[in-house]
Amino acid sequence: MTEEYEYEIGQLIEHRRYGYRGVVVSVDAACQASQEWYEGNLTRPTRGQPWYHVLVHGGEHSTYVAQENMREDSGGEQVLHPLVATFFVYFSGGRYTPRKDVSFPRLAP
Repeated sequence: MTEEYEYEIGQLIEHRRYGYRGVVVSVDAACQASQEWYEGNLTRPTRGQPWYHVLVHGGEHSTYVAQENMREDSGGEQVLHPLVATFFVYFSGGRYTPRKDVSFPRLAP
């Protein structure tokens, strides 16, 4: 990651507005979603900042979250999601270690 990204793949986050927890699986330097999707987003954060693909704890879906809407989840508890084992090797010290044999996809928002 470069300095412009506040969060890394495998890092636990919490959504500032909605409060859900998750783990980062990939990041885009700017919003890559369609204009239609963006206009349907209630919060409409700026498109030019980093946007993260996040596996949501306790669900089977992912979300696409602007950096300004995230904060670090300092609780340190694992994220329960069926795709965690697909992307990560293990969990230790409050973060996941990415698998080396998997390329992180650009998940559709």
